[in-house]
Amino acid sequence: MNAPVLIGQILTAARLIGDDQLRIALHEQQRRQRPLGRLLVELGFVSDTALRDALAAHYGHTSVDLGDTLADPNALARVPRALAQRHRLLPLHYDHASQTLTIAAASADDIVAQDRLRAELGPQVRIALRLAADAELSRAIDRHYGQPATIDDIVHEIEQRDARSALLGPAATTDGNSIVRLVDAMLADAAARGASDLHFEPEAGFLRIRQRVDGTLRQVRALHKSFWPELAVRLKVMAGLDIAESRCPQDGRISITLAGRPIDFRVATQPTLHGENIVLRVLDREKGIVPLDALGLTDGQRTTLDRILARPEGLTLVVGPTGSGKTTTLYSILNHLNVEAVNIMTLEDPVEYPLAQLRQTSVGEASRLDFADGVRALLRQDPDILLIGEIRDTDTARMALRATLTGHRVFSTLHANSAAGTLQRLVDIGLRADMLAGSLAGIIAQRLVRRLCPDCRSEAAASADACRLLGLSPATPPRIFHPVGCPACDFRGYRGRLAIMELVRIDPALDELIHEGASLGRLRAALRAGGHASLADDGIRRVLDGSTSLAELSRVIDLAAHADERGVAA
Repeated sequence: MNAPVLIGQILTAARLIGDDQLRIALHEQQRRQRPLGRLLVELGFVSDTALRDALAAHYGHTSVDLGDTLADPNALARVPRALAQRHRLLPLHYDHASQTLTIAAASADDIVAQDRLRAELGPQVRIALRLAADAELSRAIDRHYGQPATIDDIVHEIEQRDARSALLGPAATTDGNSIVRLVDAMLADAAARGASDLHFEPEAGFLRIRQRVDGTLRQVRALHKSFWPELAVRLKVMAGLDIAESRCPQDGRISITLAGRPIDFRVATQPTLHGENIVLRVLDREKGIVPLDALGLTDGQRTTLDRILARPEGLTLVVGPTGSGKTTTLYSILNHLNVEAVNIMTLEDPVEYPLAQLRQTSVGEASRLDFADGVRALLRQDPDILLIGEIRDTDTARMALRATLTGHRVFSTLHANSAAGTLQRLVDIGLRADMLAGSLAGIIAQRLVRRLCPDCRSEAAASADACRLLGLSPATPPRIFHPVGCPACDFRGYRGRLAIMELVRIDPALDELIHEGASLGRLRAALRAGGHASLADDGIRRVLDGSTSLAELSRVIDLAAHADERGVAA
C-alpha cells in the first residue's frame, strides 16, 4: 500500500484523522507490521470508503464502489484468480478497441502488482486503475471468481470416501484433509456472506447448518448426521477446546486469515438432546470500528451526542435488546474519545475487538472476575473513561454510579426498550431514583433494521393503513420502497443493516423528574414535549428516505402503539 507517512499526510490534510490518531496507528503499525491504511480502518479512525475517496482524490484516480459493481467476465478471464488474490486487485472491464483493462485496487502505487499484471497480459495492454475500499476487494474477488472448491464438491468427496469405507473397510478411507477443507470452506462462506453467526445444529437424523445474515437466521445446508462427529472435533481443535468433553458447555476462539483478511470466530458449544450444538460468532476485524460519522445520525442527533460526550463525568447508557448493535455504538464512541491524553479502560465479556491504546479486560468465569469487582479494580488504575460491557445487577450498577461521583465518564449497555424505559429498568435493578439524578449523562436507545437492497427495491405509493402507521395523511400518500430480491442480495430483498436511534441528553428538567421518581408516562410526555425523536420517529425517517421498508420497521418497533401515543387512529 502507499507509503505510511504519505497516507498520514493525505488524511490529516483532509481532516479525516487527527495527529493523535496518526501517532497511535503508526505505533500499531510498528508492532503489528500491517499496512497503515488498513490499520486506520480497523482502529475506526477512518471509514474504508473515506480512505478510498481521499486517496483517489490525491492521486487523481476514480474511485469505485465494488458492492454495486459487476465485473466483466472477459476481464476476469484475462487475470488468474491467484494473481488477483495475491496482489488484491479485481479486473472490471476490458476494452478490445483500445486494449485497455480496467482494474480495481486498494493502492495506486503498488508497482510490483502492476508489473506482474503487465507480464501476464503482455506489453500491448494498457491498465486503467480505479481505487476501491480494501475491505471490499477480498469479498469482491471471492464473489466474482467463486470459491476454488465448493462446499458441495467437498461434501461429495467425503460421501464417496465413506462409501468406499463401507465397502472396503477403514483402510480405504482418506485422511482428515477433506474435513479440514470442508470446515475451512464453511467458515469462508460465512465470512463472504457477511454472516454474524454460524450455527451447527445436530438433529435426530441430520445436521442443520444456519447462518445469521443481517439479523435473520437462514438454513444454508443440511448434512447427514454422520458428518457431525468429525466436523465437531475439527471445530474444537481449531478453537483450542477439549475434544473429549461433550457434556459441559465450552468457549473458545478461532483466528484465521481469509484472502488476507484477519477474521476471528468466537466458538460456544452446548450439549443438546441430539449432540453438541456449536455456534460461531463471526468477528471480521477488517471491517473495523464504525466512525461516528458513519452511524447515520441526523445533524440534530449528532449535536445531542456531542453534548452528551462533552460532559466531564456521568453515566452514558446504550440500551436495546440483544443483537441491536449496542457494542458497535460503544466502540464508535470510545474511538472518538481515544486520544493520547485520555486513559480509557474497559471490562468486557469477552473482548471482541482489540483497540489500540485502550486497556481492555475480559470478565467471566474463566478470569474469575465479574463486572462489579472489575470496576473496583479499574478505579485504582487512574482511568479517565470506563467502559463496562453490561450492567446486569445491582452491584455493577452501584459501582458504575460510584465511578461517576468520583469524576469519571462511564459507558455501558443495558437491556431496555426505550430511553424512558431505561430509568424504570435501573430502578427495577435496585437503584434509587435520587441516586440516578445528577449521575446520568445520556441514553442512546437503538435497534437494527435491514437495509433495502438498492439494486432491486420497488417503489409504490403508501396504502391508507401504511399512512396511518407513518403518522401521515392518506390524502397525500408518500412513495415508499419495498423488498424484491435479486442476486446482489441473495434474493432476500435486503443487504446490510442500519441503526435507528433515540438519543436523550439528561438536562436539568429531566434530572428533576428522575429525582421525583416520575412515572414512565410522565417521562415519555416530557421527552415528547422536549422535541425528542423516538425510536419510531427515527425509523419512520428511514422508511421515508428509502433506506428500509415499513414491514421491516414494524418487525422491531410497535408502530401501532406509537400511532396511539401520537393520537393517530391506527
